[in-house]
Amino acid sequence: MLAVDQRSGFAFLLLALLPAAAACGGVSKPAPASAVATEQGACPEPTTSATTATSTEAVPPTELEAKLVLEAVAFADMPGWQDDTLGDALPALRKSCARLAKKKDDALVGFDEIGGKVKDWQAACAAAVKVDVKDHAAARAFFEAEFNPFLAKNNDDAEGRFTGYYEASLHGSRKRKGRFQTPLYKVPKDLVMVNMRNFSDKPSPRRIAGRVVGNYLQPYLTRKEIRLGALRGKKLELVWIDDPVDGFFTQIQGSGVVELDDGHEMRIGYGGQNGHNYVAIGRELVRDGHITSEEMSMQAIRKWLADNPDKAEEMMDRNQAYVFFTELSNTGAVGSQNVVLTPERSAAIDREFIPQSAPLFIDTVVPSEDGSTEVPFHQLVIAQDSGGAIRGPVRADIFWGHGARADAIAGRLKSKGRYFLLLPKSVSASKP
Repeated sequence: MLAVDQRSGFAFLLLALLPAAAACGGVSKPAPASAVATEQGACPEPTTSATTATSTEAVPPTELEAKLVLEAVAFADMPGWQDDTLGDALPALRKSCARLAKKKDDALVGFDEIGGKVKDWQAACAAAVKVDVKDHAAARAFFEAEFNPFLAKNNDDAEGRFTGYYEASLHGSRKRKGRFQTPLYKVPKDLVMVNMRNFSDKPSPRRIAGRVVGNYLQPYLTRKEIRLGALRGKKLELVWIDDPVDGFFTQIQGSGVVELDDGHEMRIGYGGQNGHNYVAIGRELVRDGHITSEEMSMQAIRKWLADNPDKAEEMMDRNQAYVFFTELSNTGAVGSQNVVLTPERSAAIDREFIPQSAPLFIDTVVPSEDGSTEVPFHQLVIAQDSGGAIRGPVRADIFWGHGARADAIAGRLKSKGRYFLLLPKSVSASKP
C-alpha cells in the first residue's frame, strides 16, 4: 500500500458551486477558496470560548491531514470495468501523452513522485496510438497490459465526492449595444498573479493575486467594484453579453461559447482571477434559508436569482472573486493541462495528489438529464484539469461538454463514490 502526504491550499480556477458535505472531511485545515457546499473556507471552525473553557473539558479530536493512500487491486475489482466503452477514453489519453512528449524524460508527471517521470509513460503512450478507438476490447486489453490499478483513499477512507462542470452557453456581441450591456473582461495589465511555489515550499497558499501600489502588492478590485465600473474605459471588454447571471455562471465554469449577434461563435476560456476568496452563493442561499441543502443545485440557484432580481446582484457580489477571460481558437474547452477537454472523458482533480494525464476509473452515480433519478457511472476519465473547488485525494469534477444535456447533468451532479487510479506498470512496479 502506498501513502503520499499532501495538503490542500489556494488555487485560481473555479469550477463548481454545489453544496456537498464532504469538502471539510479529511483535510488538515480549511482552504480559503472553493465553490462547493461545505466549501473550502466555509468549513466551520470548532466553536470554543476563552472564558468558559477549562482543562477538564473534552478536546475535539484533531482532523487527519489529507493523505493519498493507494491500495493495489485487480481490474476485476472495479465495478463496470468490463462494460465501459474504453476506446472512447483513448483520444483524451493521447492528448495528455502529446503534452508529456514536450517535457524532458526525467521530468515528473505530477507534483511529486506519485506519477513517476515522463519516461515511465512513454511505452504506454506509444502503445495508445496503435489502438483502434472503436475496438473497445482492444482498448481494454491495452489498459490492462500497460497499467496497474489502485483504489485511491484519503487515509483509510475510499469514499470521495464527485461534481460536474460544462462549457457555458451565452449570447453576446463584440460591441456594446441593445440588450448586450454586461461586459466580460480580458486580463487587466496591472493584475499580478504570483505562484507561491517559486518563493516557498509551504503548502498554502499556492497562489496569490493583486496589483502593485507603490512598492507593495495590494488586493485587486472586488467583483462589486468591477461590476460598478472600476475597469470601464480601459479597453478590456472582451465581449458584451445579455445576461449578468450567465456571465456569473460562466466564471464558475471557467469557459463558454458565446453566440454572437453576427451569427458567429466565440469560444472563451479562463485567463486569470482577481485573487479574492471564492464564496459559493449556493451556500449563502442555504444559510439565509432561501433554499434547502436537499433542493440545492445550479438550477435552483438560477431560479432564485431570476425570481429575486432586486437581490440578485447583492447575492452574486458576496462572491468577491472575479474571473477574467481570453478568446480561444480551439474547438473545445481547454483544461489546465492545456489540452482540449473530452466530454465525459476528462476530469478536474487536485494536482496536489493526482498527476495530470493519469487515467481514473470512476465508480459513482450521476443524475439523469431531467433530474428525476440517478444512474450508475462506471467510466474511465483522464485527469486533465484542476480547480479551486477541487480539493482532496478522492475528489473529481467530471467535464460534460457543451449544450443543454451537459448543463442539466453537471448542474445537478453532487455524488459520493470512489475512483481507481491507473499508473503505468513501470511506475507502479517501483511502489511499496
